[in-house]
Amino acid sequence: MTTVEIDNRGLPPPEPMVRILSALSELAADAELVALMDRDPVLLYAELERRGFTAALRPEQEWFVLTIRRQTPG
Repeated sequence: MTTVEIDNRGLPPPEPMVRILSALSELAADAELVALMDRDPVLLYAELERRGFTAALRPEQEWFVLTIRRQTPG
């Protein structure tokens, strides 16, 4: 699986969400997007689901790691 990483730390809202949605529009079918975040992007989850993606958030020491993948059928 290919991983595309973007660093959204230090960006004011809504820039992290805009960058994620833009990157997802170019994401290959077998790839995942990993975004480094300052906060939990709670407003993003419904849009990801609507577009057919799942997300998992993992806290790190001073930021979060958001991993986004396409939903698998079934």
